[in-house]
Amino acid sequence: MIEQQTFHPLVARLVSELNYPLISDQASLDAFINHPGNRVLFCGGDPKPYPECLDVAVVLPELDKAMQGKVHFAVCSREMDEPMKMKYGFNVWPTLVFVRGGEYVGIISGIKDWVVYLEKCSELLDLPTSRPPSIGIAISTPSSASCH
Repeated sequence: MIEQQTFHPLVARLVSELNYPLISDQASLDAFINHPGNRVLFCGGDPKPYPECLDVAVVLPELDKAMQGKVHFAVCSREMDEPMKMKYGFNVWPTLVFVRGGEYVGIISGIKDWVVYLEKCSELLDLPTSRPPSIGIAISTPSSASCH
């Protein structure tokens, strides 16, 4: 049972009623993503600054049904926001991170129209795994005008 103050009730329902695994640390992340098949991590973020999190929490079970068992879903705890961001190179919440066999496939960020979700999910299920994008670090270089 998850603590009610940890999640908004719409997000808590995914874990407590629909039995989506809760990813709360590196061990639970590794256990979930290293299984064979397609896996999706719901990284919702804080619903106060990111209210779309709640929209995605409502859409997720419908997306799960539409995928007809081709994908397994999990919910990431708020404590995992920063580790997930760093590992998978996104900075928008909510984000759905698609992985296969422990390897990155792609993401869907924000709330989308239903048709876009279906199209993007189908596209991601057909993509090979790849290296996650990095968030990047700004590098400033001297302009060529100041080179000697």
